Amino acid sequence: MPRHDPDAPRVVLNAAVLTISDRRHKGNDESGDLLENSLVNDGHRCVDHQICPENLYEIRKVISQWVADPAVQVIITNGGTGFSHDQTTVRAIRPLLDQTFTGFGELFRHLSWLDIGSSSLQSDAFGGMANNTLIFCVPGSPGACELAWSKIIREQLDSTHTPCNFASHFRNRT
Repeated sequence: MPRHDPDAPRVVLNAAVLTISDRRHKGNDESGDLLENSLVNDGHRCVDHQICPENLYEIRKVISQWVADPAVQVIITNGGTGFSHDQTTVRAIRPLLDQTFTGFGELFRHLSWLDIGSSSLQSDAFGGMANNTLIFCVPGSPGACELAWSKIIREQLDSTHTPCNFASHFRNRT
């Protein structure tokens, strides 16, 4: 059961959202909008929200710019993590990571399995850190984004969540 330390200082994080899709645009980016609204509703700032085609180098360009920007502490991508022949998101972002959060993908697939059964094995959701920037890569469906946010990411970006969270590592930087 989640626990919270009411005495822990509240850390507000600056986040960026990237939708990776050849079919999405500002008018139909339901998953990207869901993630942006979730961040803001939970007290964080969404400092950028972009849509990028499923192009290895375009994805790396956007992610690299955000990772190099000290004002961006969290990146959440949606799209491009499903089963395919090229897995563009995975191939674009994993090499940029300094550290991976193996448990993020495992936990996401477990929670997804509880929701959609064996289809969850086709997700290659993953997370990690690059240049002290947290990166979470989740599937592009609104349901998957909601699941990742509500069951994992929200708590890990909440500096009052115990026994540990990622947000507390930014306590002295905000």
